[in-house]
Amino acid sequence: MEYVSALVPPVVMAVFFIGLIVTIVKTQGGANKAKEDAAVDAAIAGAEAVRQSPKAGA
Repeated sequence: MEYVSALVPPVVMAVFFIGLIVTIVKTQGGANKAKEDAAVDAAIAGAEAVRQSPKAGA
């Protein structure tokens, strides 16, 4: 019975990992893609603005 207790954790982790991958693949694109792209573009633009702004006293 030790082999059963040794195999349970890897099997459980594999099931959760497969579920995570399936969820990630299913949520790519679709109706929320434009909203997600806009959020990423806004975050990048904000980071660029902070990086390029002149620093006071420098």
